Amino acid sequence: MSKTVGDFFVERLYDWGVRTIFGYPGDGINGVLGALNRARHKISFIQVRHEEMAAFMASAHAKFTGQPGVCLSTGGPGAAHMVTGLYDAKCDHMPVLAICGQAPRTARGAHYTQELNLDRLFQDVADYVQEAEVPSQVRLLVDRAMRTVLGRNGVGVLILPGEIGRAHV
Repeated sequence: MSKTVGDFFVERLYDWGVRTIFGYPGDGINGVLGALNRARHKISFIQVRHEEMAAFMASAHAKFTGQPGVCLSTGGPGAAHMVTGLYDAKCDHMPVLAICGQAPRTARGAHYTQELNLDRLFQDVADYVQEAEVPSQVRLLVDRAMRTVLGRNGVGVLILPGEIGRAHV
């Protein structure tokens, strides 16, 4: 079986010291969730009942461990629910990375279910917001996001459209 971008993404987070991710599953982030399932001996995925709680738990993880907190959700309303918890991290200067799925690029602008403009949604709360356009960007985006989160003790957001996370490297 060939490696997916989701597998590479999870390995890169592991290389940065991430050992726990709090999140809520959904179709828009299935590529990363599958990779987390395959790498469960490296990174624990803690499924929460609500995306907002995932962000609050990531913030609390950063506060109590000194390590960056990481939360995950699908796109659309799932991603929007994380905003309050991310503001908690921002106000307390905690390093938190949010990973969000997104509607397929080919379907955007056509009233696709749960489509939101996530970079605009997160622009006030996050020091770094970027969406992967092609698989080759993922390494740079993860590294830049983690440097920003750790260097500024702030919030970073990586947006991964479903087709990127499931693509093969």
